[in-house]
Amino acid sequence: MTEVKQERFLADDEVELAWHEMGEGRPLVLIHGYFSNAFTNWVRYGHAKLIADAGFRVIMPDLRGHGESGKPHETSAYPPDVLAADGFALVRHLGLTDYDLAGYSLGGRTTTRMLVKGATPRRAVLCGMGLDGILDTAGRGTYFRHVLTNLGSFERGSNEWLTEAFLKTTKGDPVALLHILQTFVDTSREELAAIGRPVLVVTGAEDDDNGSGEALADAIPGARFQSIPGNHMSAVLKPELGQAIRDFLAA
Repeated sequence: MTEVKQERFLADDEVELAWHEMGEGRPLVLIHGYFSNAFTNWVRYGHAKLIADAGFRVIMPDLRGHGESGKPHETSAYPPDVLAADGFALVRHLGLTDYDLAGYSLGGRTTTRMLVKGATPRRAVLCGMGLDGILDTAGRGTYFRHVLTNLGSFERGSNEWLTEAFLKTTKGDPVALLHILQTFVDTSREELAAIGRPVLVVTGAEDDDNGSGEALADAIPGARFQSIPGNHMSAVLKPELGQAIRDFLAA
């Protein structure tokens, strides 16, 4: 496997954050999903290597409250849009001026927030995210709040039980992750319509966790939509996810 390097930097509020890097070439900032981390989302199933082998420097942050990044328990460390602010801080720290930006699930939403707040990647890929999850973040937030405040109480095999099992797999910090929910900010249709760069939206064919990916693509001028096999959880395991990102960015 291509070597993965890990580095650290300080966010604007001095919280220490980690990022992982693989490959050389054109920079791609690749953001993981909620409860996950860079390794689980991008390295474990080969997506990062696939993209790196196509000539990209794949930069994979661990979001605040996740992975190897700081997990403060103080409410004050989780203001609205702090994940987007952390993304901007990483771009500045690395001195990136010509780069691409992509993310899965919460990473897709964070990418969207960065775009509407002035990020200027050449291209962007929004994966595992639909229009509902962008316009109304409270919907999914309510589900995760229910899981995090009732751990250990769910029927085996239920959606909540599976979500908790994933939390255990990634050794997530329930307190920090609960605070993450207060950072979510809705994005308006008008803001989506003002995104002026090439965008690809990629979702699993059976993924409706955040609404329609096709509807999200329709809301962004000129955006393309691509369906890959799987649902919200299983699409991450499929090589088609990495292939879709690679092919769009390499075109």
